[in-house]
Amino acid sequence: MFGGKIGAPEIILILVVIILLFGAKKLPDMARSLGKSARILKSEAKAMKEEGKNSTQASGSTEQSAAQRTIQAAPGDVSSSRPVNEPTDSAQR
Repeated sequence: MFGGKIGAPEIILILVVIILLFGAKKLPDMARSLGKSARILKSEAKAMKEEGKNSTQASGSTEQSAAQRTIQAAPGDVSSSRPVNEPTDSAQR
C-alpha cells in the first residue's frame, strides 16, 4: 500500500502542504526560532557535559565556587539571555 521510498514528487507535495498550512511569511520565523532552540539545546548539553567532567575531577574537594553562568541565545538577541543561579547544596535553598 505505502511504498518505503520517498521521491521528489512526494517531497514537493509535502512542502506545498506546509506552505499552504503555515503561510510563506511565517516559515522563515519558524525556521529562525527552531535554529535558536537548537543552539540553546546544544550549548546546554555542552555545559552539562563540562559540568559532569568538572564534578568528577573535583569530587574530593568540599569547597566549590558557586559561579553564576549565563545562558546565551542567538547573537544579538539579548532579551532571552538570563543569568542562572545553581545551588551547590540542597540545604541552602
